[in-house]
Amino acid sequence: MPLVLAEQKQPGVLWLTLNRPEKHNAFNDQVISELIAHLDSAESNPAVRVLVLASEGASFSAGADVHWMRSMKDASYEENIYDALQLATLLYRLNHCSKPTICRVQGAAFGGAVGLVSCCDMAVAVESATFALSEVKIGLIPATISPYVVRAMGERNARRFFQTAETFTAERANAMRLLHEVVEDEQALDDQVLAWITALLANGPIAMSESRQLIADVVARPLSEEIVRTTSEWIAKVRVSQEGQEGLKAFLDKRPPSWQQDLNQSEE
Repeated sequence: MPLVLAEQKQPGVLWLTLNRPEKHNAFNDQVISELIAHLDSAESNPAVRVLVLASEGASFSAGADVHWMRSMKDASYEENIYDALQLATLLYRLNHCSKPTICRVQGAAFGGAVGLVSCCDMAVAVESATFALSEVKIGLIPATISPYVVRAMGERNARRFFQTAETFTAERANAMRLLHEVVEDEQALDDQVLAWITALLANGPIAMSESRQLIADVVARPLSEEIVRTTSEWIAKVRVSQEGQEGLKAFLDKRPPSWQQDLNQSEE
């Protein structure tokens, strides 16, 4: 039985759902392998415009599976490196996915699950959700998730929660910018996910991917004459692209652009 369900619940939207509710969606090597495979498939599939990461049951994910960690306890250093690289690969692929990614969080999101949340472009949780970076409780560190979690919640917050392993609320996660929205119940959770999906599907898919890359580029570089030139060249390139030309023409003609028409046709 697959531990990750991949469903296209509506045209253009792929849901990847962790499917180990009896284990609180704790992940092991099989979960990681399946997520990587689905992400790779979605990346090369132009029919996928938005990706939603969700889970079945009471918890988003309790982090690493106990039996999986037990197997690693007796593994060699080289085997531990290989194992850690699998999770690191998953996080890298999710963080660099060219499609917009949404994370839907209910219940507990502990350890590596906080890494998954941090890698998604948008994240919403119910107010009863709880979070923890609990690795130090068992003498470990949140190493592979750290590049993404620190970027999401900031260095100052990471210094506290990486070391205390405190459990924190969705409200605090939102205040630290780990989340974008907190809602009162699961119906509101689904409503917020749908609102984001609706907004994203209205936009040019290539333009959204370019915008994502633009953010990564400008954040990593100082303000300079070079970046003034680079960003000017970037918008010029997009304006003359096929999608840019179609978007501008559709706006001037007061009609839906082709990417919206294609979705409407697939729903019929």
